Amino acid sequence: MTVQNDDWLGLHGKVCVVTGAGGGIGRAVALGMAQAGASVVLLDNNLENCRATEEALRPTGAKTLALECDIADPQSVAAAERAAQAVGPCDILINNAGVLRPGPLATVRLEDWNLVLAVNLTGYLLCAQTFGKAMIERGSGAIVHTASIAGSNAQGFSGAYSVSKAGVIMLSRQLAVEWGPHGVRSNVVSPGMVRTPMSESFYQDDRVTERRSAAIPLGRVATPDDMAQVALFLASNRAGYVNGQEIIVDGGFEHMLMSLVPRPGFEKGN
Repeated sequence: MTVQNDDWLGLHGKVCVVTGAGGGIGRAVALGMAQAGASVVLLDNNLENCRATEEALRPTGAKTLALECDIADPQSVAAAERAAQAVGPCDILINNAGVLRPGPLATVRLEDWNLVLAVNLTGYLLCAQTFGKAMIERGSGAIVHTASIAGSNAQGFSGAYSVSKAGVIMLSRQLAVEWGPHGVRSNVVSPGMVRTPMSESFYQDDRVTERRSAAIPLGRVATPDDMAQVALFLASNRAGYVNGQEIIVDGGFEHMLMSLVPRPGFEKGN
């Protein structure tokens, strides 16, 4: 006998808050959540983009709410949490908003350094504290943070980006330890090369796309949906015993180091 389960992930009826929901990975996660039957609160510092995501979710029939929010501002996050009560108490938080201010460390502007850390790291803590309070009180919840393979592999000339993402990974582990006893799980998705609005300028040159694709065992650059599917799993009941973990979603790119070493007679095609 085959048992049909239309809610395999157990997300139906959950309330999910997504930061950086105006595009890229955030929009893809929001859409996946809505398709899985969750209500979705969309947060972004660009309200126009946030509302565009809300419009993209409309065909799913999900309950949605688009809010302008600067996650680096405690007052803005608190205001968003109050407004989100119209949808319901938060069950799932997707910490996804991020910025990049490239530049060498020798000359990085302190304003840029502080901005990246404020959004990419401190903002994640603020959102966890604000939306996680109800989870702790209820005794259940899930937080999924978007980090990066740059959090474990130094990405040169990117200012505070790698430092911020390394911080996200450790923040998640610490939340897992402190909040796990309250039934709240915290995990990380670390994307590799993904084509998003933040990175789109790189792919305007077809040669860059080809070179990047060739460096990935799966032979292609990731899409935001590739990241969203993993985030949905980590947020779901199917990952109910997964806590404090980082899932690297890079198509195998991180394991290509030895492929850079010349080995006559063993190269591809020989």
